[in-house]
Amino acid sequence: MFDYQKLIKYIKDKFKPNELKVFYYAAFPADGTRSYSLDKRHKFFTFLKKGLNFVVRKKKLKRIKIIDEELGEGIKEKGDMDVEIAVDAMHHKDKYDTAIFFSGDSDFLILINYLKKAGKKVYVFSSKNNISEELRTSVDGYCDVISIDEIWGKELKRRKK
Repeated sequence: MFDYQKLIKYIKDKFKPNELKVFYYAAFPADGTRSYSLDKRHKFFTFLKKGLNFVVRKKKLKRIKIIDEELGEGIKEKGDMDVEIAVDAMHHKDKYDTAIFFSGDSDFLILINYLKKAGKKVYVFSSKNNISEELRTSVDGYCDVISIDEIWGKELKRRKK
């Protein structure tokens, strides 16, 4: 898991911004949908917002009833934040010169192209196994987060090959 204080320091050291505004997006389970407490999750959001001055955008996971011929009835949860990220990036585009995304999702390609046409530098942090080729080659810079030892809070566990 990222150590968000270390991550901020890394970004400041690498990009030397005059000002840094960090947005954090998360979808979380609705109360009563888990057998465990969600208090730690909410405390984490509060820490990001009040402790680190992040802008925290959160929403409850959407619960969709599904019927599968083989598995029967069930609930699928969905919590995409792509639209919220795109709206914020476009809404605030006159307030920054450089955008940094922690995602490898090719759905962001159109947003990245829009921002680049608006004169923004765009960097993507992801892992080499979770980034689309189109996204990696369209940005001003790509960094494999797995290779950045100083941003991790606990020892990073790697799968055995």
